[in-house]
Amino acid sequence: MKILVCISKTPDTTAKIAFAEGNTKFDENGVQWIINPYDEWYSLVKAIELKEKDATVAIHLVTVGGADTEPIIRKALALGGDEAIRVNNTSNDSLVVAQEIAAIAKEGAYDLILTGKETIDYNSASIGSMLCALLDQNFISAAVKLEVNGSSITVTREIEGGEETCETSLPAIISCQKGMAEQRIPNMRGIMAARTKPLKVVEASITTATTSIKNFDLPPAKSGVKLVDPANMDELVRLLKEEAKVI
Repeated sequence: MKILVCISKTPDTTAKIAFAEGNTKFDENGVQWIINPYDEWYSLVKAIELKEKDATVAIHLVTVGGADTEPIIRKALALGGDEAIRVNNTSNDSLVVAQEIAAIAKEGAYDLILTGKETIDYNSASIGSMLCALLDQNFISAAVKLEVNGSSITVTREIEGGEETCETSLPAIISCQKGMAEQRIPNMRGIMAARTKPLKVVEASITTATTSIKNFDLPPAKSGVKLVDPANMDELVRLLKEEAKVI
């Protein structure tokens, strides 16, 4: 089985977010970059678990980005990827990214494509469904469990109020979220091995974006906390009704 895991570079969850050039561009100064947690903790680690059960499984990684994404993809190789492909395209347009990944997927003839549910920066949750349309393959989103049964897979996904279990044939595309696997940390052996694992750079094939960023807006600053005497419930109700407007 050949598995393609989609890897994205995102700001560290503790990074201070700021914008530049009239709020039209993300300010990268001082930002530490990480593998998108949904891609790392759930998609990649699940692929590694499948390989641990079946040594014939091959894990290929793909990322769409500039040379600054290579430390991120090397970490993914250190965790357990076999080889990686970087598409040299820095577009933030979801369709462009999906088209680049689809081109790689068609050439590689992968049995299973794993993506994170979403990236923690843009939260668009769109790549999996776009790949489904571009590749004309079955797609299951928000997956929390996955089992391979020969030429088919059984997937459990979250739905409103519970879970749903689906079965589909391969090839297929799955977007993964919390519950699919547990976070792992690269060991020294993996880090050393990652230095020599293949990382192929492919030039961009898609140059026309369908969307552009007009501007960014930060959320309103949090106001101070108001303390209410437990004996003054009338005041608490008034604040919740008139100021917080939650009742």
